[in-house]
Amino acid sequence: MVKKKRLVTIMLLMFVSAIVFAGCGGSSGSSGDKELTFMFRGGTDEQKAYQAVVKKYEEEHPGVKVKIIVTAADQYATKLRAAITGNSLPDVFYFNPGDVKAYVNSNVLMNLTPYVENNADVDLDNIWKYGVDLYRYDGKMAGQGDIYGMPKDLGPFALGYNKTLFEKEGIPFPDKDKPYTWEEFIKVNQQATKDTNGDGKPDVFGTGFNVQWALQSFVWSNGADWLDASKTKVTIDDPKFAEALQFFADMQNKYKITPSIEEAQTLDTYQRWMKGEMAFFPVGPWDMSTFEKLPFDYDLLPFPAGSTGKSATWIGSLGIGVSAKTKYPEEAAALVNYLTASKEGMQQLVDAKVQIPNLLDMADEWAKDTSTKPANKQEFIDIVEDYGRALPGNYTYNAEWYDLFFTDIQPVLDGKITAADYVKQQQPKMQKLLDKAVEQEKKSQK
Repeated sequence: MVKKKRLVTIMLLMFVSAIVFAGCGGSSGSSGDKELTFMFRGGTDEQKAYQAVVKKYEEEHPGVKVKIIVTAADQYATKLRAAITGNSLPDVFYFNPGDVKAYVNSNVLMNLTPYVENNADVDLDNIWKYGVDLYRYDGKMAGQGDIYGMPKDLGPFALGYNKTLFEKEGIPFPDKDKPYTWEEFIKVNQQATKDTNGDGKPDVFGTGFNVQWALQSFVWSNGADWLDASKTKVTIDDPKFAEALQFFADMQNKYKITPSIEEAQTLDTYQRWMKGEMAFFPVGPWDMSTFEKLPFDYDLLPFPAGSTGKSATWIGSLGIGVSAKTKYPEEAAALVNYLTASKEGMQQLVDAKVQIPNLLDMADEWAKDTSTKPANKQEFIDIVEDYGRALPGNYTYNAEWYDLFFTDIQPVLDGKITAADYVKQQQPKMQKLLDKAVEQEKKSQK
């Protein structure tokens, strides 16, 4: 009887040990590998590129396995919030720079400073300072202090033009060093807008901008902005702001150079660009792999300039951070560094044509190569070095106030309300939400 009890006890201990060991070892079972989870989003080409880089990281870091979690772009933010709320955050993940303050104050992000600044393989002087500073926070001000993420990339939002269409219509190529004025831009667009099938309606258009991603260029180049210098006052009621918004709406309603809502339902502006039926369209580095297959030649130029005479646009970015609760901080930080700061990892991503190089020396050589599309890749670099800015929502504790601006904007685009009336009625609503965000930030710092 004693032998039976002892046998049962031993078997139970072995069973419990097996469960515990399996739980610690992840999906690799008894191999002893440390398993990291990496959650990210991106298009098909970007997914393939990052999966290849992660595989290379595993080869160079024996004993570490990375489980990849890919999420659709429009679902990523929701799933990340759910993971944070449910205490099931991946070890390594993408996040927006505007969330740095909130994530640090709520202990979501691990401080990467010792893993970056004390790493001989990471040369911060050879990485875009603008990109690294997006993920710094000293407890009060973003942009300075410790590093809580590394830039996955910088995404300068440039303007592209259809060179083949220009040649066909006898339109001179734009000057890559001098932006069109708004008036010049309208004239060129009118030359490009055509009814080619004789049905009385245009089927080739000058342009077609998404207001949420292109309005910034027109507002900023006209000397206006969403916020004042203190980032605590909404300034959309500035007449220069209203002028820029009205010009944007007039491209459809007055000048007829962009598809109407009805025309866009038949074929949206992206599809028209892809078919070669549009003269101008925004281009981000993430588009390069897809646009390489366009049935026409394209290149980049500066966005048209308003009253300041200077072009303006935004620089997007995503950070790659580490969960403050990861079991493997060194391995997780090493993965972040490999994806963002290593020559090997960065070369794979650049070769896949999904981003500009994070490394300055690599970016310089990359921009000089005019044999690949777009030939004027220097425009991306100029945006980062000269005239690009962060999106307004990144400056505040949350972007609810900024998002509200675009929620109700359709009547302006349809010509049912003037830009001047819209900004006047929207400003106090946005200010109320911004005040709330300022208060939330103050409370989180206590």
